[in-house]
Amino acid sequence: MIRFAEKRDIPRILELLSQVLEVHAKGRPDLFVSGTTKYSRDELLCKLHDDNNPIFVSTDDNDVVQGYAFCNIEKTENVSNLHDRKTLYIDDICVDENHRRQHIARNLYAACKDYAQKMGCYHITLNVWALNGNAQAFYEAMGMKPMKTVMEEIL
Repeated sequence: MIRFAEKRDIPRILELLSQVLEVHAKGRPDLFVSGTTKYSRDELLCKLHDDNNPIFVSTDDNDVVQGYAFCNIEKTENVSNLHDRKTLYIDDICVDENHRRQHIARNLYAACKDYAQKMGCYHITLNVWALNGNAQAFYEAMGMKPMKTVMEEIL
């Protein structure tokens, strides 16, 4: 079942945030600090009450969170060289490492897409680290295409 996240989901979401962070910390230990999470409990509480930052969760039959999708509604308005538009930015999708390959991420992505359409978004965007080949393959399988490439030089 896919639903909006609730306060009672925060401990489980923090566990999943830790799993995601470790993937990034292994791939880029120069940037990511192992043993941390992207958001704190208090930051998650704030996000739960922000209509521009919906968090979807996928739960099992016992209502235990198996995965999440963090989203942001972004608006481009009154920019001289751009059309006004609304975008759903997927900040993060994570499925518990013990529950992958069960179409949870696919269902979360579908919920994000449905929400974007209901909100009148022009498109869906996200960033994916090159170190996460599984994520890249997943998003491509969902029909996403690269919009831009960000390059870096490590000094």
